[in-house]
Amino acid sequence: MSAPPLVGVLTVSDRCSRGETVDTSGPALIDLAREKLGARTLPLACVPDEVEQIAANLRAFAAADPAPDLVLTTGGTGLAPRDVTPEATLGVIERRHSGLTELIRRRCYDKTPRAYLSRGEAGTIGRTLVINLPGSTRGAVESLEALLDILPHAIETLRGEVQDDGRPDAQSRTGKVVRHADTQAEE
Repeated sequence: MSAPPLVGVLTVSDRCSRGETVDTSGPALIDLAREKLGARTLPLACVPDEVEQIAANLRAFAAADPAPDLVLTTGGTGLAPRDVTPEATLGVIERRHSGLTELIRRRCYDKTPRAYLSRGEAGTIGRTLVINLPGSTRGAVESLEALLDILPHAIETLRGEVQDDGRPDAQSRTGKVVRHADTQAEE
């Protein structure tokens, strides 16, 4: 990756937003993004489980200058009546990317079948990738870990840095060519 990714984290929690409990999942995601992705991070944000506030914060992240490459939300993805993070996210993303949340569920299933209770969504706002993660520290961290191997390429692609996926007939405009083991066998 040409530059370290810029990552924002939004904690969605009524109790954390009121100061009744300490947010542990947001800081854990920031630490993991710094350690495993070499990320630069924005200050942690925290909002209550309110669609309008979640959506406004996601839009604000994506409109910032510079805009983050990745925004992770933690919390509000379950089945409780106030779990509305997926709905807020769907209201602001421009392009949905359900494959990322499918991959999280599949990779986390062996640790806990409850991974399939998460209703998290993923998609893009401009060139910012937004991914909803569970609110528990363990669930949030394991979910991000499930994506660490593909996030750098996803961010490079979203930035427009990857012009060629290694197809023999493709012409690179940036000189960057990404070759994958699965495409080399076809060449």
